[in-house]
Amino acid sequence: MPKQATRVLFVALLPIAVLLLLASVRAVASARTFQLFGTLVSEAQPRDRLVALTLDDGPGDAMVDSLIDVLRTHGAHATFFLTGRELAQSPDAGAKLVAAGHELGNHTYTHRHMILVSPAGVRREIERTDSLLRAAGQRGPIWFRPPYGYKLFTLPRYLESTGRTTVMWSIEPDSYAEVAATPAGIVRHVLERVHAGSIIILHPWYASRRTSREAIGPLVDSLHARGFRVETVGTLLGAARQAAPSPR
Repeated sequence: MPKQATRVLFVALLPIAVLLLLASVRAVASARTFQLFGTLVSEAQPRDRLVALTLDDGPGDAMVDSLIDVLRTHGAHATFFLTGRELAQSPDAGAKLVAAGHELGNHTYTHRHMILVSPAGVRREIERTDSLLRAAGQRGPIWFRPPYGYKLFTLPRYLESTGRTTVMWSIEPDSYAEVAATPAGIVRHVLERVHAGSIIILHPWYASRRTSREAIGPLVDSLHARGFRVETVGTLLGAARQAAPSPR
């Protein structure tokens, strides 16, 4: 092939190659079941019919009592992945969640995308939030969930080096506008996909998430009616460890 033709072909194909590379990077960064370093879980394999309910963002003083009440009334425990900045503004809300028997997880300090963040920035985002979670009363492991599910190189390397586990999810009903339009739509979406070991994510904290809040009670009742227990990530992963075959 003549050099001029080769050069034209290269120029023509370069944008396609760049787009494919970016798409591949995005797929790796947002994967729910894979990260380049360290431990990631998106579901588990317990013996019992057990699922984890996870509630992201917040906390906020305006919503915390109603969330605690609905979970207590319907007999469920949850893991709350909180942002450090909001927890710093509402420390009593975090303490109330722990006192009610719930688990607190780390959702970074600012809820920023964690792809192009320096190692020092990753450390600040995680460690500042961990300190606030401990001050609120969280004991035992602190699970980590990246904002928007994005992680690539620097974040997973830091998580691995500090022994942290990334907790993703397997069912995300309120991430789809047509599903989240009604509480019934959220419940139906979960029931069509749930199985023992599922990790369910909801975002109930803000005024715009009314249907997510209203879905919690009916969702828990529906899961109970199908024989599921609704618990924290820690309880689910502990049950999965007990169910794992012993090494020979």
